Amino acid sequence: MSRRSPSLRTRVALVSALAAAVVIAAIGVAFAVFLRVNGSAQLDRTLDSLSLHISPDSALQGEGIVIAGLPVADPAADGVRTTSIDGTAVRAKEVPVDGTAGQVLAVSVPEDALTRAIREQQWQVAGTAAAAIVAAAGLGWLLAGRAVRPLQRLAAATHTIGDHPGARRPNVRGAREAEELSEAIGHMLERIAKAQNRTEEALGSARDFAAVSAHELRTPLTSMRTDLEVLTTMQLSDEQRGEILRDLVATQRQVETTLTDLERLAVGELSDAEDHEEVDLAELADRCAQESARVHRGLDVDVSAPESLVVRGIPTGLRLVLDNAVTNAARHGGARRVRVTVDRDTRDSSVVILVDDDGIGVPHAERATVFERFVRGVGSRTDGSGLGLALVAQQAALHGGTAELVDSPLGGARLSLRLPLNGREA
Repeated sequence: MSRRSPSLRTRVALVSALAAAVVIAAIGVAFAVFLRVNGSAQLDRTLDSLSLHISPDSALQGEGIVIAGLPVADPAADGVRTTSIDGTAVRAKEVPVDGTAGQVLAVSVPEDALTRAIREQQWQVAGTAAAAIVAAAGLGWLLAGRAVRPLQRLAAATHTIGDHPGARRPNVRGAREAEELSEAIGHMLERIAKAQNRTEEALGSARDFAAVSAHELRTPLTSMRTDLEVLTTMQLSDEQRGEILRDLVATQRQVETTLTDLERLAVGELSDAEDHEEVDLAELADRCAQESARVHRGLDVDVSAPESLVVRGIPTGLRLVLDNAVTNAARHGGARRVRVTVDRDTRDSSVVILVDDDGIGVPHAERATVFERFVRGVGSRTDGSGLGLALVAQQAALHGGTAELVDSPLGGARLSLRLPLNGREA
């Protein structure tokens, strides 16, 4: 278990004590220097006062006053110095004696009293400083306790949320920082809840998708197993063997097509806004027409579109819509002619993609259900996956649009895809 860091309250108390110690130490040093300088100045003023009021007669009688019968180098000098007399530090001053030639009066005051007074005052300052530091730490502790109380309530409220982001959000008042942190946690929990809901929905869809896919793939795989058992256990003619092999190839192709479409559906489910980019629908429709004419021999595909029409979308998804629409018209509708129209609807700032064909069309009763997964129309071929129009509906939803089937002016079916001009709407 990792060692826990000191609490914010403890840190504030320590910082308060340290700050008080630094300030008081600086003031104490300055005060000590002031005491020393001021005490020396007071001694010097005392010496000056004595020298102004003393007379030669009294000088001979005064206690501790000595007349040095020595010549003075500079009788006018008025210097005060610190010296030692019998091992005692004194402040001394030599004053010329009036009426005498070259005689001075030496006046001194012991410094012991000054030193003791300064030391006593320093101890008093130290005691006061220690009390002030303790008081600063105590005040820091008390004030920090009031300041961090909202954070403690926020931590306690957050602990109660547990594994359910949808639970009651923490709502703390008392300090601006705590309120901002509470709001940030609330927004974060909302995003987590939304992501969890999306994940649960995706898992539910994946389970349903897997179950339906397994059911749809079981039939062709069972058919393939039966054909393989017949080939390995029965004596067959060349014609019978060839028929079974052709059936195996067709079934294998159906399984492959289904798996490919399932993969496309899965990729579509995983796409998001970051996959959207600028797409020129006119250029995309031209490429689709050229490729479709090459793949579907005898199919006439023409495009009606402006020179350029750019939208935000998923390029592969929009191309998949066009390819599936043309393939459905040719393979299941029996169309010989397909017309792709791309235009802008100024009424609601949307883009409309129309795919018309001259095939057998889609009955009214089936026009809604054929957009569901693994649903095939009455006239559809059995080798399809039943996912072509489901992919179209998925891409329409991913782009914030709609898809529908209506009657076509060419006599068959019209796939109408309407998309927002500026990408998926919020």
